[in-house]
Amino acid sequence: MRQLADFIRTKISVEDKDLDIILSHFTQKKYQKGKYILKQGRVANEYLFVKEGCLRVFLFDGEKEITRWIAFENEFFTEMSSLKNTTASHFNIQAIEATVLLTITKKDMDELYQQYPQWQAFGRLLWEQSLITVIDDVARFQSLSAEERYMSIMKDENMLKRVPLKYLSSFLGVTPTSLSRLRKKIR
Repeated sequence: MRQLADFIRTKISVEDKDLDIILSHFTQKKYQKGKYILKQGRVANEYLFVKEGCLRVFLFDGEKEITRWIAFENEFFTEMSSLKNTTASHFNIQAIEATVLLTITKKDMDELYQQYPQWQAFGRLLWEQSLITVIDDVARFQSLSAEERYMSIMKDENMLKRVPLKYLSSFLGVTPTSLSRLRKKIR
């Protein structure tokens, strides 16, 4: 839990005794490569912190999978629409590699929000940053060419070394063949 404690402390100031209580609400879960954390159509009920590994968030558009998000270590996230509205998820969350998550239920998270104002600040900061990231990603996807999108993720070693090309091409909105051509062109 030390990793999560350190992550929390980068966002808020919290006394050790309060942090110990907060951390006691988290559960460690391990997933093998390829295992689903959440399947489309199910209701999300947990927040996820990636301790080790890599996850992808994707959906089916009727004929193919579309990768919308890749999460690595030290990322805290959930399928927010499903979790907050208690509705069926539009997305799947799957382990790309062996993954260890620290999870907390919505119920526990809400109780901690009521009990600790600094935890409420933590949640607000997390979701504000997540919204900014999503807005930036949408703007990048709409305004950049496929080559420019690829160039922008080349700065992220995790994306290039740990994400299979079929997921990376889907994330970039290109076919695997187009991604291969882009990679050859840029080398």
